[in-house]
Amino acid sequence: MRHDLGHSSGGAGAAGPPRARRSREVSMFGGLSFMVDESLAVAARRDGSLLVRVDPAERDEVMHRPGAGLAAMKSGREMGDGWLAVAPDALVDDDAVGSWVAVGLAARPQ
Repeated sequence: MRHDLGHSSGGAGAAGPPRARRSREVSMFGGLSFMVDESLAVAARRDGSLLVRVDPAERDEVMHRPGAGLAAMKSGREMGDGWLAVAPDALVDDDAVGSWVAVGLAARPQ
């Protein structure tokens, strides 16, 4: 997952070399969270699921992907329109994980 978080092209039409992102790991949300440029993108949970930041405007579309569901806190309270949980059985390989990391990166505040 770390290599998926590491670099950005700087956006369409950006001049120059890719801009390195600052990423770090933080323990929160019942697992290991990945902060990119100080914004949470995704969190690997202890149960094997992945918490993913999502653009609320794209949430309904992304919810149709296999394994996607509403994200909830330990108390059972829903986290809101900006978050999804991805079931462990949908994270079958690096490509599957990488595609969800891309969703989380795209949804971060710019």
